[in-house]
Amino acid sequence: MENENMIPLSPNDMFRFSCSSDVPCFNECCKDLNQFLTPYDILRLKNRLDMSSDIFLERYTMQHTGPGSGLPVVTFKADHASELKCPFVTADGCSVYTDRPSSCRTYPLFRVVSRSRETGRMTEQYVMLKESHCKGFEQGKSQSVRQWVKDQGIGIHNEMNDLLMEIIALKNKMIPGPLDVKSKHMFHLACYDLDAFRSQIFEKGMIGDFDGVPDLFEKAETDDTALLRLSLEWLKGILFKD
Repeated sequence: MENENMIPLSPNDMFRFSCSSDVPCFNECCKDLNQFLTPYDILRLKNRLDMSSDIFLERYTMQHTGPGSGLPVVTFKADHASELKCPFVTADGCSVYTDRPSSCRTYPLFRVVSRSRETGRMTEQYVMLKESHCKGFEQGKSQSVRQWVKDQGIGIHNEMNDLLMEIIALKNKMIPGPLDVKSKHMFHLACYDLDAFRSQIFEKGMIGDFDGVPDLFEKAETDDTALLRLSLEWLKGILFKD
């Protein structure tokens, strides 16, 4: 990103930003992407498109191994013929706007999370990415970071993404380096291929004697958010059972 300024902000700090089709740079931030998708992003998108998770993953994404974490990460497929545009951007804007990924709805902010090794407590900070090409900073009214998070519906995304961050922190502490093939498969299943995970636990009994929360297990049969919570709890038990 060219000539960018990164400005740390507290929850009560104010900033001015708005994006709409009236802004000259509309849709510019939806191309030249290297877009990472969280498990909750994928859940929302595949349900919005009325697709099973495996079809969504095959059609729209690629999987890599994170260089830092050694974990499977999912990104949108790169389409060089369309300037690496997001597959869901149109001339009128985002076609999946109400279910857009967390990084999109947080922009022009991004969230930095850290976890204390001693207490396990997570702390967060926001940073404003002020890119020179973006004219959104000349639009709209000022609002606090806290209000932006509320208005953009970021809270549930942060909550679900923090469950993944907990697993990443545990993995870095307890299993440095790449996962073995079986563990990679389990990670992919629990985080990204939720429909296959549901089939495995409810039709094939894969979850076994997992000591999960009983009401969460019951909700997970029909509620994908509860299913993702369950899958991440199960994954923690599988990866760190010793």
